[in-house]
Amino acid sequence: MILDERTEFCDATALNTGGAGSYLLGDQIDTGGDGINDVSGMFLVIQVDTTATSGGSATVQFHLCSDAAAAIATDGSATYHFSTSAIAVATLVAGYYVCKVALPKGTYERYVGILQTTAVAALTAGKINAFLTQDPFTAKAFPNATNDSISL
Repeated sequence: MILDERTEFCDATALNTGGAGSYLLGDQIDTGGDGINDVSGMFLVIQVDTTATSGGSATVQFHLCSDAAAAIATDGSATYHFSTSAIAVATLVAGYYVCKVALPKGTYERYVGILQTTAVAALTAGKINAFLTQDPFTAKAFPNATNDSISL
């Protein structure tokens, strides 16, 4: 699968390590003008790039949101289109797929992005990849290779 930079929210983007709360992650997609209404055939994929850690028992939720402003609101006023359940930090290991889900129908505002909601305890590390694709089932993460690991 080839990814388009314009449909990528996070590319090994660090999770927010602040306390409990909601945070905007990575890049936002500008849909132009009045937003989008037809999302048929599009899927959201969120995958853990680097294992998440916490000094406590953190849980994390990820949300696909849209807003009229590029700095998507974290105060609950953005439009929420999809949310994961609360995920225990121990589950967020490198390579884990948080979701591969069809975009819900509805009206999306101009800017679309990913919010992270942390509860219980702050995260201390972790990175994710998040993107839109038309073919989520061929998405497969591989570790970075070095020249000495390639055999011909």
